[in-house]
Amino acid sequence: MKPILRLAVLVVVGGIPALAQSVRRPLAIEDYYRLKTIGAPELSPDGRWAAFTVTTRVEENNGAQSEVWLAPFDASSAARRVSADGASATVPGWTADGRLRFNVAGRGYVIDPARPDRVDSTDAMARRTGRGGGAPAVPVASPDGKWLASVRDTPPMVKKKTFATDFEKRHDERFKGVQFDWLEFHRDGAQFPLPNVTDPQVSPPQELFVAATGDDASVRQLTHLAVRPVGMQWNRAGTELLFSADSTYRNERLYGRTDIFTVTMDGKVKRLTPNNEYDYNGARYSPDGRWILASRQLSTDAILAKKLTHGGAVDLVVIPVEGGAERVLTAEWDYIPAGAQWSADGKFVYFTGGVGGTTHLFRVSPDGGPVRQVTTGQRRLGGFSFDSAFSHMAYSVATFDAPSELWAANIDGTGEHQITHVFDAFTSEIALSPAERLQFKSRDGTPIEGWVTLPAGYDARKRYPLVVSNHGGPHSAIEYGLNFKNQYLAANGYLVLEVNFRSSTNYGEQFLWATWGAWGTKDGQDVMAGVDYVIAHYPVDKLKVATIGHSYGGFMTNWLITQYPTRFAAAIPGAGIVNWTSDYANSDIPRTKETEFLGAPWDPKAREVMLKQSPLMYANRVKAPTLFINGEIDQRVPYSEAQQFYVALKKNGVPTKMIQYAGMPHSISGSWNIVHRMLNERQWLDRWLKNSPLP
Repeated sequence: MKPILRLAVLVVVGGIPALAQSVRRPLAIEDYYRLKTIGAPELSPDGRWAAFTVTTRVEENNGAQSEVWLAPFDASSAARRVSADGASATVPGWTADGRLRFNVAGRGYVIDPARPDRVDSTDAMARRTGRGGGAPAVPVASPDGKWLASVRDTPPMVKKKTFATDFEKRHDERFKGVQFDWLEFHRDGAQFPLPNVTDPQVSPPQELFVAATGDDASVRQLTHLAVRPVGMQWNRAGTELLFSADSTYRNERLYGRTDIFTVTMDGKVKRLTPNNEYDYNGARYSPDGRWILASRQLSTDAILAKKLTHGGAVDLVVIPVEGGAERVLTAEWDYIPAGAQWSADGKFVYFTGGVGGTTHLFRVSPDGGPVRQVTTGQRRLGGFSFDSAFSHMAYSVATFDAPSELWAANIDGTGEHQITHVFDAFTSEIALSPAERLQFKSRDGTPIEGWVTLPAGYDARKRYPLVVSNHGGPHSAIEYGLNFKNQYLAANGYLVLEVNFRSSTNYGEQFLWATWGAWGTKDGQDVMAGVDYVIAHYPVDKLKVATIGHSYGGFMTNWLITQYPTRFAAAIPGAGIVNWTSDYANSDIPRTKETEFLGAPWDPKAREVMLKQSPLMYANRVKAPTLFINGEIDQRVPYSEAQQFYVALKKNGVPTKMIQYAGMPHSISGSWNIVHRMLNERQWLDRWLKNSPLP
């Protein structure tokens, strides 16, 4: 194709000489707009190149600018930008013949990595197939290219609304507001009210269709299941399609369960997952087409029906296509597998998993046997990408005291080397604070892991204020990675403690479900054990300790200042629950309370748990000046939760302030909001831990 665009190529030189430690400065809040974000790599089919994005926050428009970069696998030259200067380029990927493709403003561009200055334009609009109701989905071509499969709406006949009189019609048309009569009417960050998934008129069923390539008139419907298929994939022979679907999605009183199906070209459907207790996800064929790999977890409805006091393990399974019992591959591996995929020869299944604060690559044989760890070290690896032969891989490496860069290695983890140096200039100018790993025991002797980020210019002869930062979830974990807020607080003289308390992932099933029926109790003890450990081993002013956090971290903050009122000099709960009974129906996730609080509020046992674990019930104990932060339209932890505690603390004479972000759901986003929040959080901490006046 004739090139339509020539791009300037920016080369970042690796190995910029580091400035002397004495001239490196602490992080400043303005650096938030200088710190770029590097995206996950996309390795070329031949394994010679890794494409990735580099994104810069733009203060002027509260947005971001993204560029596509290219790095050689062998690090023989520096990574370079290949998208045009000033163009926001996204979604890098590779064609089958090894050319790099990416999008700019909805249009596709393709380059030969050996000739990055020569760029071809291509129509990026997905081809649409066939006819029928609804908008066609992006089709998937069969291996031989002869067929295109797609998922399409099959709506029933539309019912026209009728009125008894024109008077009734006029008043219906004048109505301003919303009305609904279905259960799932809201979800955080989504339109309100949600469309009625139980009504086929509003949420029509979808089916699988196929069409001969280049012949729209040949479209035919393969399935008639009245479900909504996802994850469509051809088998190697092009004779069968694999897909997943939840056949219970019309039942609003169920939480749903995804099953795995196949359908042949003549429309014969087979359900491969007959066990109604499990939810299956991520299904994909083995290279030889004989097996299907998927992840499996006990469904929420099964947990409720069995009245369990724990959740279900996540495991990888392989299912024979021709029928037979599935094989569990990770039954003896006590962590959560993610991103599983087959090796090219089908001899191994590769996946990632979190262990403590780390994330690494693992593999297991589909024939059974132990799980083997491929990568190692105290770091978090992510975004794994493999060449077509599964002999090489590229991935990001994250630590607490440096921005993530991309690395590459052989498939067995040998020959590891860094392939990008995007942040050399940043780290040579700014002295980021180190984080030290902590291992201590909680009140009942349970081993706990945490990290403390040291303040800039740390001097063990001084006394420092301590900020306890609690993670969300609760089923998540602190993992290795640069945290700008932690670094900002450290740059301004604070020690920052993070604890992977019980209910955190990455420590096994028993640890994960240890707080069932008592959120806040054991995990709160774990946090306080961390506070005591840091006070005993670091120069902390124990009268100047604060607690902060968002979501579950907000609840934990609210809980700590009620249960340990003399230990904290300030608190900043973000989107934190204070009343589990009110949260049950106001939140978009009542399932959390029905499972881990043992029922709904009208169940006497569950109600007792909810009241006992609600910080609002202990509001009269609070002494710590508290800054509340919430999104205006948060449906996960509604603003009313913060308002209840705000009023309670005001009534009790506790210094209190509220910040509500307009138009924001549970996750408060946008650079302007994030920077404003960090500035105000620091000012609150300075006021109560450093006796600094508000600006």
